[in-house]
This record gives sequence, structure tokens and C-alpha cells, in this order.
Amino acid sequence: MGQTPKAAPYSAMAPLAQYMMDLNAEIALARSAAPKSISGDAEILVLGHAGFNVAVKGTNGWACLVQRSWNAAVDFPEFWNPKIRAPICLNLAAVRSVLPVATFWTKMVLAGESKEQMAAEAKAAFDTKKLPVLEPGAMSFMMSKDGYLADDNPHFHPHVMFVEPLGEGPQWGANLPGSPVFAGEDKVNRMTILPVPVPRWSDGTLDAEPAK
Repeated sequence: MGQTPKAAPYSAMAPLAQYMMDLNAEIALARSAAPKSISGDAEILVLGHAGFNVAVKGTNGWACLVQRSWNAAVDFPEFWNPKIRAPICLNLAAVRSVLPVATFWTKMVLAGESKEQMAAEAKAAFDTKKLPVLEPGAMSFMMSKDGYLADDNPHFHPHVMFVEPLGEGPQWGANLPGSPVFAGEDKVNRMTILPVPVPRWSDGTLDAEPAK
């Protein structure tokens, strides 16, 4: 008799408890996304059972949170990986135009929707202006040495990310032969994401394996 095929890893959402964190640990991890000079006065959001909630009010216009696996592109193979913890601090332009996308997806996930349903709802939300147009200058810090970004490269490198409209990669020379600039495209969320590795983590220590 043949064996029953195994389901692909992360083919479905794990129990919600596996994505949750202790409140104080989540606040600390969120702050670790950026240097203290930025994250120390930033608004801190944490994951609750209905979405992200403000745990600490900020005063500098920045917002820090720990993104979960579903805050990546919908075609990311680890979209449901419960181990992923991606600390990020967003500047004001990103707070106004990128954060609403992250919170929108989180609410849909917690409502139990499928990836197909969420992608369709996201498209409709952009088309009807329920989700905002990406603002110029949107960027973020991802400099935490304690994050977990993917199974094959959990910590990646400390980096900052610039977010541009979909298709803008060539304007940055991204993904062209001989160019050091890389860009990823999130077609559903209509974003081009340009990560720029930096030499130090947010606590000031050097990256042990600098990006090449």
C-alpha cells in the first residue's frame, strides 16, 4: 500500500496560541527593531486575539511591532510559520500607509479567512481606497538580533527597508546584472521592498556575518 502524502510545511494556520507572545517580551522585542534613540519613544503595538493593539503610546511618530508570518507576501512559503517573529519600526510615512496593510491582513487572519479570500479582500480594499496609497519616503528599521525571519535564515542581517510602489525596483537599479541592490515585489499589496543591510544590530553590536 502506498503511503499517504504528507502535507506541505506550513500549509495551514497553526493554533493561534503558537503565534502569541508574553506581553512584556513582545514589547521588548518590538523595541529591539531600531536603535533606542528611535524605538524608545515609539508607539508599541502587540498582537491580541482580534488584531494589533497599542501597548505603549509613542511621542515621536514611529511605531514598532513584531510582525508574524502572514505579514509577508501571500506567496511566501512560510506564510503560516508560527515561529516567525519579525520586529520592525516604521517611520511616520510607513505608519500612515504600510501599517494599515499589516493590521488589515492580521484582522483577516484572525477572522479565519483563507489566503485566497484575504488576497481578494486586499485587492478590493486597495481599489476602493479603503487601504491607503503608499506614501513617499516610507521606510522601516529591522535591526533586531533576536528576530526570526525564516527557517533557512532566521536572523538574516540587520537592515533598513525602503518601500516603493510596485514595479519601482528598476528605478533603484534593483535586481539588474552587477547591481548590489535587491528588491522584492509584493504584488497583492502593491509594494516594492528594498532591504539595505547595515553593519550593526540595534544594540550596537556588529553583524557577525556581514551581507555580501
